[in-house]
Amino acid sequence: MPASHKNAVYVYRHSADQDAARPVHHPVIVVGAGPSGLTAGIDLAFRGVRGVVLDDNDTVSVGSRAICFSKRTLEIWQRLGCAAPMLEKGIEWRLGKVFFGKQRVFEFNLQPEPGHGMPAFINLQQYYVEEMLIERAMRLGVDLRWRNRVVGIREHDDCVWVDIDTPDGRYVLTADYVVAADGANSPVRDMLGLESAGQVFNDQFLIADVVVEAPFPTERWFWFDPPFHEGQSVLLHRQADNVFRIDFQLGADADGNAALEPASIAPRIRAMLGDKVAWSLDWASVYTFRCRMMERFVHDRVIFVGDAAHQVSPFGARGANGGVQSAENLTWKLARVLRGESPVALLESYDNERREAARENILNSTRATDFITPKSHVSRVFRDSVLRLAANEPFARALVNSGRLSTPCAYRHSPLSTPDADRFEGAARPGAVCPDAPVVRLGRREFLLDSLGKRFTVICSGGGLPEGLRDDADIDVLEVGVDFDDVEGLVSKRLDLVAGGAYLIRPDQYVCARWRVPTADDVVTAWRRACALS
Repeated sequence: MPASHKNAVYVYRHSADQDAARPVHHPVIVVGAGPSGLTAGIDLAFRGVRGVVLDDNDTVSVGSRAICFSKRTLEIWQRLGCAAPMLEKGIEWRLGKVFFGKQRVFEFNLQPEPGHGMPAFINLQQYYVEEMLIERAMRLGVDLRWRNRVVGIREHDDCVWVDIDTPDGRYVLTADYVVAADGANSPVRDMLGLESAGQVFNDQFLIADVVVEAPFPTERWFWFDPPFHEGQSVLLHRQADNVFRIDFQLGADADGNAALEPASIAPRIRAMLGDKVAWSLDWASVYTFRCRMMERFVHDRVIFVGDAAHQVSPFGARGANGGVQSAENLTWKLARVLRGESPVALLESYDNERREAARENILNSTRATDFITPKSHVSRVFRDSVLRLAANEPFARALVNSGRLSTPCAYRHSPLSTPDADRFEGAARPGAVCPDAPVVRLGRREFLLDSLGKRFTVICSGGGLPEGLRDDADIDVLEVGVDFDDVEGLVSKRLDLVAGGAYLIRPDQYVCARWRVPTADDVVTAWRRACALS
């Protein structure tokens, strides 16, 4: 870690629950205080559900680990009141460059159009992200319990019993639901005798976090077969505090322990940066990875999120981003079920939607890994030929895969979506995230996603609001020209929203239905479907 940053230590506190004569009951217990578990705990509190978050440690992650946080993840954290310090501390970027040997092959822009509240990506070390999430959780009154290690879990018809070990001994809690966000090697998953299936990759990579004053721009640079690391690949990202993340491909047969020795790391970095650049090693690790997922994420009253449910390679920043997006998908549904507003069947849509997203992430991640680390001579010849062509031929650039960067999954097969009855242009279809755009609301310039609250929302234009919907206790209304002004016309453009039309947006900002000219019955029927009420 940079000298300017030292991990906070969170004090273990004895809970009154530990002295209770009988196990104390909570609506939700979240196991794991990483990005996914903290997001779940914060979002549940945001929705009025006071759960407990348990973690077996008393500090945040060691080393930078996840560093690339996507636009969609930032939109989620913006909704939860967490994004501002991350944006202030993080390094914004949208440009990526790909090199082959000494030649720059091409560059790409992840957010070429203006008019979005959040940047395409920020780079920020995971320990900073976790500290900021913890601070937000504490402000919301989330019950965070450090050095509380789950050692047993028993499911019953009406609740889950959780055995917990602490410095003061063991105690038991019960909960309506347990959210398992306890990582790739999930102890909760093991305790229930469940497994993840998929592919294990033997290729090894060295992460070196290097503190250096260097003229590298805030871009993602990826080298195939660079002259300073021949035959392998290298990835460079800038982080906060002038820390640069460098990933060196080592190969499957490398000695990982030897690669971590300072005498091995230093020559690699000097070959890359040159002898005249001063640098210091902040943190290093050697990793391999797996692309796998559980057969089901919902197991009665125990629900898995993040790496506990699905794991991908680090190429494309799909791990932490996918986990946070899974947490958001779950929390609004779980809150409705706990309040008795929707049947338990609504939780099945979490399993349906996020397994679809996990399959998409694993597919993209596996393809990137196969391109970066070809497994045969023929694959290597194909890859190198593509890279040579990409310098001058646009068609070849689409075949270059240094990690397709994280984008939100569109739930094409969601049971909560109402199929289109009318023709629309653009990508804002049912099952996709509502696109952002600048608006003026209550005399203040903001963005459309900032205007969406905790509930379902109808966005409509020019008389497209069916009579009586403003009086509906379950649905908010945002009418163009009444509740906000579409100052640059981008809301109408990105939604293909014309006079008389309307969209129904879920509490997680996904589109669940849209119409050219809806009736009140159309909207209510679509809302009931999205709540699993029919």
